[in-house]
Amino acid sequence: MKALFNESVLSLRTPEGMEFTLPLAGPVSRLIALWVDLLGVGLITSLINRLIDFIAVFSADIAGALQVLVFFAVSLLYGILCEWLWQGQTVGKRVLGIRVMDRDGLPMTAAQIVVRNLLRPVDMLPIFYLVGGATALFSRYGQRIGDMAANTVVVRSVEVAVPDIRQLFAGKFNSLLEHPHLAARLRQRVAPAVAGIALDALLRRETLDPEARVRVFAELAAKLRPLVEFPAEAVEGLSDEHFVRNAIEIVYRGGK
Repeated sequence: MKALFNESVLSLRTPEGMEFTLPLAGPVSRLIALWVDLLGVGLITSLINRLIDFIAVFSADIAGALQVLVFFAVSLLYGILCEWLWQGQTVGKRVLGIRVMDRDGLPMTAAQIVVRNLLRPVDMLPIFYLVGGATALFSRYGQRIGDMAANTVVVRSVEVAVPDIRQLFAGKFNSLLEHPHLAARLRQRVAPAVAGIALDALLRRETLDPEARVRVFAELAAKLRPLVEFPAEAVEGLSDEHFVRNAIEIVYRGGK
């Protein structure tokens, strides 16, 4: 999928002309989320520093150096773990309803999460995210340096109004549900943006010409299949469209 940007919207367009849009997060919401996250990092750091204070009795210099290292280590691990476990969100981002995602609308990889967080100290220069804030403010994509390097953007999480999908899933056997623990893992790993695009594609599939329909679902299946490895008997004989339908049923109906 090709990503197109304007000042406030990320547009995702498939080669077949299907277009989906997501609002980019504004600087105010990102700044408030940052404050919330810094508060959390500060609390964690202060708890660790209480232990380091005992070292200051023997060497104040070593204790001071350790406190600086602890701050950067906690900041780094906090961002990486939260964005990995919560699909692009930290505590601050969850509170503000924003999330990080791949610039092309794909689920973020572990490498992208690590890269954008490793470059956070650069964005923090010279004081309080001046470099990162200026870069994001003047970037067409609203990206700080870490986002540019990782090919990520920050978008607002939009509550998707799910239409009546009972007819879409009714009366069709879903072989993936035969493995509930894997189905639960799939539901956890599918990015909301990808789930929304896949559902829209399923609802609009009859409007596509046959060749475009095959290509759309082949691309969606290629993004969904690697998320969880189901046993061969669960996916044997499933077309790309059928696999996508089964996966999206799990996402939107909770595997029921």
